[in-house]
Amino acid sequence: MHALGRVAAAVDWSNDWIGRATAWLSITMVVVQFAVVIMRYVFGISSLMMQESIIYMHGILFMVGAGYTLLHDGHVRVDIFYRDASVRRKAMVDMLGSLLLLLPIVYLIFIAALPYVQQSWASLEGSPETSGIPAVYLLKSVILVFCLLLGAQGVSLFLKSLITIMGGTPTVKHDDGSVPHG
Repeated sequence: MHALGRVAAAVDWSNDWIGRATAWLSITMVVVQFAVVIMRYVFGISSLMMQESIIYMHGILFMVGAGYTLLHDGHVRVDIFYRDASVRRKAMVDMLGSLLLLLPIVYLIFIAALPYVQQSWASLEGSPETSGIPAVYLLKSVILVFCLLLGAQGVSLFLKSLITIMGGTPTVKHDDGSVPHG
């Protein structure tokens, strides 16, 4: 059981670190959007590459941050029954939800997206606009990263729930939201 806890803690630590790093894109997005507006309305110039970069950052922020959101229980849940459930019952719901819903859906998304991403890489797909970002293949690759990070967090949730159901105590987050590693 200790080994399962260490695996879950490692996934949690990784998703926490990746999520915190990715969160900085929100500030960058605001700065770039502000610059686009100033350039357009004050100086009368525009940059399609800057406008597309906002779309890239937005996609990366939400797709890469999905595992972090699940780690910190920030996903949408209809918790009419879950909210008042015992710790053991919550663990059962989380375990079954991960195993029967989250992981199969993430797997299906990965399998469906893989040829799409491979085709994009094969042609080094770029923006349909002449002056756009010539790296659409990188943006499409974020779909696979999303699946891997969210799937790993789903496995972590499953393992922590299993540990709880078996009477153990899974590794918990620190007060500052970070998770211990090792």
